[in-house]
Amino acid sequence: MSKAVRVRDVVIGGGAPVRVQGMTKTDTRDVKSTIDEIYRYKDVGCEIVRVAVPDMEAAQAVGAIVRQSPIPVVADIHFDYRLALEVIRQGVDKLRLNPGNIGSRERVEKVVQAAKEREIPIRIGVNSGSIEKSLLHDLGRTAEAMVTSAAKHIQILNDLDYDNIVVSLKASDVPTMVAAYRLMAKRYDYPLHLGVTEAGTAFQGTIKSAVGIGILLSEGIGDTIRISLSAPGEEEIRVAWEILKSLKLRDRGANLVACPTCGRLQFDMWPVTNELERRLATIAEPLTVAVMGCAVNGPGEAREADVGLAGGKKMGLIFRHGQIVRRVEEADMVEELWKEIQDAAEEVRARGKRAERDHSEIG
Repeated sequence: MSKAVRVRDVVIGGGAPVRVQGMTKTDTRDVKSTIDEIYRYKDVGCEIVRVAVPDMEAAQAVGAIVRQSPIPVVADIHFDYRLALEVIRQGVDKLRLNPGNIGSRERVEKVVQAAKEREIPIRIGVNSGSIEKSLLHDLGRTAEAMVTSAAKHIQILNDLDYDNIVVSLKASDVPTMVAAYRLMAKRYDYPLHLGVTEAGTAFQGTIKSAVGIGILLSEGIGDTIRISLSAPGEEEIRVAWEILKSLKLRDRGANLVACPTCGRLQFDMWPVTNELERRLATIAEPLTVAVMGCAVNGPGEAREADVGLAGGKKMGLIFRHGQIVRRVEEADMVEELWKEIQDAAEEVRARGKRAERDHSEIG
């Protein structure tokens, strides 16, 4: 098991749930836009958010962002140790920096001392595209080079008696990324932040991220994840949750089960599933919704779901917890199914409130 690291009130590693992270795409100097984006991220399940800090104006804006953010804020620092010192003064919850890249030992010591005093963790982030030239010459752009680079940064912090560390080893090449994290997990017990860097568009990047991160999580490697897409940040967070849900590591929001369709299909299913998927993005409660297209697997899958639809010729049967509740015409499928989904979500919310109340009374 990895060590536990605390970021404000969120624990990474140490047996805690795998955490979902995001990164803002706004200009950090624009506090209002950044805070608005952070709240949108939180609404879809983001638990820790990172902001870029390219200059001193951005560093000084971090304080207002931290004070207004509902989730912990990580500052992304490169090269300039003064930016790290400033965001620490501003109350940031975590740093992402590589100590070997911010100057002399004296400068690193200043940053580490300030981080120690505030109990701020540091994520060492090695990317395959930014490996030191000496390592590239000896080892190439390999998993071994990435882990060796991370080890050098870790040693700098360890020599300063600092151990509040998270590590990432990201590559855009999935096999290299997987090999690097496997190697790191064998050598160290620091929490690992997983990601495929510069993964690409929403389509291609989602596939690469799901494969790389999914392989590692299935092997018990990884404590927090961030999906990197050329797409809105909310989409990155939704993808992260779908990966965790598919491996049954976390449970949030709806799981849509839908048949792939074939020649037995007797109604226009794709518009139904596409519209439901759009609406289900607003549901935070863990529900399974099934939309099935024929009588072969349809009734069985629909009965297993919290809410299900088994389609027939221009009509369908809606199931709730295994029982048929009504027959609907094709034109009414989405709206009638949505009513049942909202009702089922309210049931889950009510159960959660009762459980909290019972726990409070016992306590």
